Amino acid sequence: MASQDWFDKDFYQVLGVSKDASDGDIKKAYRKLARKYHPDQNPGDAAAEARFKEISEAHSVLADPEERKEYDAIRAMGTGARFTAPGAGGAGGFEDVFGGMFGGPGGAGGGTRYTFQQGGDYDDLLGGLFGGGRFGTPSGGYRGFGGPTKGRDVTASTTLDFITATKGDQITLQTAEGKPITVRIPAGVADGQKIKLPGKGHPSPDGGESGDLILTVNVRKHPVFERDGLNLRVTVPVTFAEATLGATIQVPTLGGEPVKLRVAPGTPSGRVLRVKGRGVETKKGTGDLLAVVQVAVPSHLSKDASEKLEEFAALLPDEDPREELLAKARSQR
Repeated sequence: MASQDWFDKDFYQVLGVSKDASDGDIKKAYRKLARKYHPDQNPGDAAAEARFKEISEAHSVLADPEERKEYDAIRAMGTGARFTAPGAGGAGGFEDVFGGMFGGPGGAGGGTRYTFQQGGDYDDLLGGLFGGGRFGTPSGGYRGFGGPTKGRDVTASTTLDFITATKGDQITLQTAEGKPITVRIPAGVADGQKIKLPGKGHPSPDGGESGDLILTVNVRKHPVFERDGLNLRVTVPVTFAEATLGATIQVPTLGGEPVKLRVAPGTPSGRVLRVKGRGVETKKGTGDLLAVVQVAVPSHLSKDASEKLEEFAALLPDEDPREELLAKARSQR
């Protein structure tokens, strides 16, 4: 919701971006500054904490397309644009409305005078500034005269380890004001996913519902596993002898004991062995564990081993495994 801050503060300048910056530019600038000034990175630094709050406020407005539109309109009023109300500026005109909102002549605080010239009626102007609804109605637009206003949403981000994101857990976050918020992370949350926490945003200025907290989740990479939808992938090295002759091998699982898998004789690199039901478990379903075979070739052989391998190679059929590949390439010339 519009406030005096919107006249006083240049949120674009706070984030160091231009007024025509894209949503991506705004998000990138916010993340860079938030990391720099976050209280966790600057313990006991009041100036850094104040700067972090200012950055968060600017981002919460500019990251919301509707609020950014309102902010730009409000800022335009306060940066030299003069408006004259149609007819005589009597009681009940735009001066009174905006004076009451921002401490101008129509309100008790005094301050800057804003008058308006607008084609159409008052509803059109205020509907355009505050979301497109009719003035005085609670269905949209500026709701201050038709019912309580919902508080502004807050955007935030957090980084989770791979297991927490996959299994789900309860975590505690700190707001810009230093207040703790308990968040339930659902199982299977993906990198970049947004979680909406109703009522955890800014309080309403006039007794309405609080805004929501929109939390973006970033997930750290795992040294062994990676997500593939609801499946988990793991690369499993096998020896040349195991791949050629067949073997039973152990494959790790996420947060559990290894499972045994049978590698069939003649298994090549890249073949996928599937373990049903050992992937990501969510309310929508459960994925599988996909073990990708990678034949490990020894980098050093003893003289005796080299001689034995040469004897083995001499016993193999005289076949070129690249013959089909080269034939396909020639056919495309």
